Amino acid sequence: MPYRKIPLKGGEIYHVFNRSVAKQSIFLTSRDFQRSVDVINFYRFKKPKLRFSFFNRLQKGEKESFLKDLLTNGEKLLEILAYCIMPNHVHFLLQPVGDQSMSDFMRNFQHSYSKYFNTRTQRTGSLFQSMFKAIRIESDEQLLHVSRYIHLNPTTSYLVKVESLLEYPWSSFQDYLRENSSMVARNKILDYFRSREDYKRFVLDQANYQRELEKIKHLILE
Repeated sequence: MPYRKIPLKGGEIYHVFNRSVAKQSIFLTSRDFQRSVDVINFYRFKKPKLRFSFFNRLQKGEKESFLKDLLTNGEKLLEILAYCIMPNHVHFLLQPVGDQSMSDFMRNFQHSYSKYFNTRTQRTGSLFQSMFKAIRIESDEQLLHVSRYIHLNPTTSYLVKVESLLEYPWSSFQDYLRENSSMVARNKILDYFRSREDYKRFVLDQANYQRELEKIKHLILE
């Protein structure tokens, strides 16, 4: 079983990344992407009373009531500062509460989504690589640049054009720009900017200069 040379610590902030086995596409449809976002939102809490698969079978009103209670009374495993879901990999910027919190979150997310995807596609076996990568954020500069890197990922990977980045629905970039966000702890980053528009410019001003991201390669995972 793989193990980490450097243990993960609660309270620190990490850039977390994992890819599918053999780099195959595992988020194929809007339904797949939405499922992953819903699972992420669900399992950022510690030990929900139901597994997500059972929660997902509830009626709409029951789901809303369950989520409201979870948001009000649930104990968080971690704060999600940013995320981006791509066809064959995921990026997170996470601040775990405890030393084991991030591993628990990633295990729950990957297990739940893998079970859903394998059932839907009549597939068997592992879906994600065995160990997710995690790099500790060590400075304010690194925090801001990694958040931008994550939000630019759809453009960096040529999945969408620069002018369409704001419309990409499977990242937290839209959460940073709208009035409110319950899932993403965006203020840890937005507090460095005068406004949401300033952060938007901070991200988009680099969108046409993908190669410039090479200068922070030592701060990121790829």
